[in-house]
Amino acid sequence: MSQDYVFHAGEATVLAREGQYTDAMPEILIGRTNGPVGQAFAAMMAQSKGHTAMFVIRACNQLVRPATIMVPKVTLKDSANIDLFGGVVQSATADAVVDCLIEGIIPKALANELCIVSLVWIDPRCAKDPNLDKKDMYRTNYEATKLALKRALANEPTVDELIANRHKIRHDMDDWS
Repeated sequence: MSQDYVFHAGEATVLAREGQYTDAMPEILIGRTNGPVGQAFAAMMAQSKGHTAMFVIRACNQLVRPATIMVPKVTLKDSANIDLFGGVVQSATADAVVDCLIEGIIPKALANELCIVSLVWIDPRCAKDPNLDKKDMYRTNYEATKLALKRALANEPTVDELIANRHKIRHDMDDWS
């Protein structure tokens, strides 16, 4: 694991249980506040319609450390999706960050020197699904965020793994080759 903490990127996908649209696919940047991740973090404070950036809090007055900002990958067009983003997804992300501190994945000594940018997926069908399982949405976002952070700080997958899998693994949406 690199100890410079300048710029680390990670992602993870955790699939929803059967019948749900609650797949989670966060894309994470973690790095020092005085480096490129810190600059990206600050730039994310400028809002754009439908892609509202939001600090990750565990509860009112409980901003997580490292400071984390999350931005939806898809346009949030209605209050129902915004509520999911600022509720279930924010809660799961916050708990994952704090648990990464507890477990030593993120060094506690650097908690105020690092920041995290998290791009999160919310399937637009979730808010309209009368059978939406918010517990499953929490689970997928929690697990995926934690795994993405772990992978980012461990520089996974490795270059050797990528090369070894070049002709063995296809993109999940690959139906053209």
